[in-house]
Amino acid sequence: MFLEKLRLDGRVAVVSGAGQGIGAACARALGEAGATVIVADVVAARVEKTVAELKDLRISAHGIELDVTKSADVDRVAREIESAHGPASILVNNAGIVKSDIKAEDMSDEMWKSHIDVNLDGVFWCCRAFGRQMLKAGKGSIVNIGSISGFISMNPQPQAHYNASKAAVHHLTKSLAAEWAKRGVRVNAVAPTYIETPLTAFGIKENPAMYKMWLDMTPMGRVGQPDEIASVVHFLASDAASLMTGSIVVADAGYLCW
Repeated sequence: MFLEKLRLDGRVAVVSGAGQGIGAACARALGEAGATVIVADVVAARVEKTVAELKDLRISAHGIELDVTKSADVDRVAREIESAHGPASILVNNAGIVKSDIKAEDMSDEMWKSHIDVNLDGVFWCCRAFGRQMLKAGKGSIVNIGSISGFISMNPQPQAHYNASKAAVHHLTKSLAAEWAKRGVRVNAVAPTYIETPLTAFGIKENPAMYKMWLDMTPMGRVGQPDEIASVVHFLASDAASLMTGSIVVADAGYLCW
């Protein structure tokens, strides 16, 4: 009974930013659970690579290019996916950017807007486009990738733009969850700590002093791996989390405990 709740057979799962890192791990987790996975990413080469890797694992995977900052493009891709594979029943909003170590007083308009465009607007465009399909079907699960930066301002790197965008994602998650709860669509989020991906290379690989501080501030004394976040996403997307909506699940190696 309980293991069956984690199965996703017959479901169409769309993962944005699935060409690498957490997104690629999420695509694999959902695919291993039986979902047909749509790998969406702005970089075509990354789409092709991830799809090939998933197919090698005998996962039903298909790729599509997607720029989440363009609402018309998101709507078009949603229509194409529905036409080819049926309505989405799972959406993982993973596409995101982070450029840290920028002081607020030195931040350009372009830098601020780029993070809002991808990390917040892109999440909403996708929630809106695929949420329509789920609302029409009367069922669905959306999982947004937030961050512990949505709860706290990080140290030592200044990153007001990123922190604000992720805090907004958390509140958007709760707002949509409340609005759509009685119509069968659940909306939750995962708030990871530092995860070893290309986006965190600036600290893990390029700044030993910063990396040491991150570890010193983490009770477990380590960063996370993409599969550890994908496991939480899989749970939230599945019927095992049927009573959960509007939750921001923290996966942080204890970072917020201190």
